[in-house]
Amino acid sequence: MNHTLTASIATFLAFAASILLFTTSAVAQDGTIYPLDAPDEPNAIPLGTGEVEGQTAPETWFRQWGDPMARNISTATLTPFLPEPDKANGAAVIVAPGGGFRWLSLGNEGWEVAEALAEQGIAAFVLKYRLHPTPESLDGFRDSMNRTFDTAAADSADTPQNEEPPSRPQRDLSDQLEDAEAAYAMIVDRAEDWGVDTDRLGMIGFSAGAGLTMHSTINSQTMKLAFIGPVYGGMGPVEVPNDAPPMFNVIATDDFLFRGQFGVIKSWYDAGVPVEFHLYQNGGHGFGLGNPDRTSNRWFDAFIHWLEVNDFLAASSEG
Repeated sequence: MNHTLTASIATFLAFAASILLFTTSAVAQDGTIYPLDAPDEPNAIPLGTGEVEGQTAPETWFRQWGDPMARNISTATLTPFLPEPDKANGAAVIVAPGGGFRWLSLGNEGWEVAEALAEQGIAAFVLKYRLHPTPESLDGFRDSMNRTFDTAAADSADTPQNEEPPSRPQRDLSDQLEDAEAAYAMIVDRAEDWGVDTDRLGMIGFSAGAGLTMHSTINSQTMKLAFIGPVYGGMGPVEVPNDAPPMFNVIATDDFLFRGQFGVIKSWYDAGVPVEFHLYQNGGHGFGLGNPDRTSNRWFDAFIHWLEVNDFLAASSEG
């Protein structure tokens, strides 16, 4: 695995707990983690990629900031969100939610994004990928995340602003890559049924999902993505493949993953691959489609415009 990409993934794992930090703070009434019954997922299709080695805890759900999230996922699925036939333009996107590879924010970084894409005539497919194990109890999970944050915060305090915190021992992402490749293969196999033009099949991801999007782009031998959209992902430099797709990249200056870095953007630029970069004044981390009164709230409109200008929505423009 590319070393700089590995360091970016370490940052996802090290800082993932920051999203959960406020569970013990003065605003706990807003960020408290509540247990949640598993919602129905009637359209979820198992990807058949196996289970997580050493996983003994069952998949469980919780709610924080009003959003449903799942952890201890050991069975990967793909959920299609197909546009109405009169809106469909043939473009398609795999959507990878984030959560530090320890949980998935399936509401604001998965289903809501997929629904917004389908409204634009784009077939969207939410990838519920396998995760690294966490403690079975909710209290144990919360404590493990807070310990992770305490360690990461100490590293960050001693790290210059334009550098990443030191990387930590890496967990293997082979399960997650296998899930992404299986999702891609399923969409290609059912492209006719789902109205997908496989030459316009891309992938976007959020936080750790952005890391998985980049990891798939760099390491997969089977995925031929037409475009990628990492949203508030790691910004360190990477080795760009010869066949790398155009990239649309989004992050806010007040996101802990930014840290004044432009490495991944420069990597794409130096490789001569089309890249569009939106650095927003504010938005923080984990904003999904957007939060109130933030400059980052219109990134999705910019993304759709970028797709259209680059002819990924060609069918709709032919009108």
